[in-house]
Amino acid sequence: MQIRALDKFRGKTQVLRGIDLEIAPGERLALLGHNGAGKSTLIKAVLGLIRYEGGSIRICGATPGSSAARSATAFLPEAVSFHPALTGHEQLSLFARLTGERTDIDGLLERVGLCDAMHRRIGAYSKGMRQRLGLAQVLLGRPKLALLDEPTSGLDPISRQDLYAIIDELAEQGAAVLIASHALTEVEARTDRIAILRKGAKVADDTLAGLSAQAGLPVKLRVQASGAEADRIAIETGGRRINGASVEILCSPQDKMAELRRIAAMGEAVADIDMVPPRLEDLYCHYSREDRK
Repeated sequence: MQIRALDKFRGKTQVLRGIDLEIAPGERLALLGHNGAGKSTLIKAVLGLIRYEGGSIRICGATPGSSAARSATAFLPEAVSFHPALTGHEQLSLFARLTGERTDIDGLLERVGLCDAMHRRIGAYSKGMRQRLGLAQVLLGRPKLALLDEPTSGLDPISRQDLYAIIDELAEQGAAVLIASHALTEVEARTDRIAILRKGAKVADDTLAGLSAQAGLPVKLRVQASGAEADRIAIETGGRRINGASVEILCSPQDKMAELRRIAAMGEAVADIDMVPPRLEDLYCHYSREDRK
């Protein structure tokens, strides 16, 4: 998928501002942003559900809403909804007939953890079960592009792990996967690249390591002191006591090795050292700040 200089207006208000975004086959991209940042509007434009006033979108070379683009794209909305009177098996069989492909419906429902519930009516499903059925729909037809809007909504921790395992499979099969999410801890470990929107503009787009290097946020060194040495370590390093026996030191990424050597030279006064690089939550707050240009 390629998006170039995308502009979208709602009345006189510009809700997307010159968005450039590309996802390669097999890549997993996390799309982050506060509510109202433009994530849902961007997804609707890619799906061909709304018109945009400037720029272009190409899905496998096709324009959004075209037959070729629809065939290549799968979508899982946050509030997924199906006919409550149908069973999970009946609903997925209907979708499979619409795609025109022969599909192992039982195997697909087993893959998403609905084997025991496939013949129950969807009206009796929990939100998490409906989310699993939506994921099974995404897997139909081996899509080239999968758009997942808050895909772990309503899922328990085990189900979340299962979902990301399926997302990994989609990527391994060559699908480009876009995950719009507020679950920063999840996407930090399970995506290849991160893009951040703020007020309709893209303010960051890189790997986690790349975003960290550009932001220049400090690394935290947490030193566990031996005995009553915490005060001395805090004074000599310029760090701050965070409890009775620990000191936290902030340093720039390029200075961390020198700082580690300086701490190690304190010998037996130091019981242990933990290094904590900037997390995605820190980077998200940094790039989403209102005062950033």
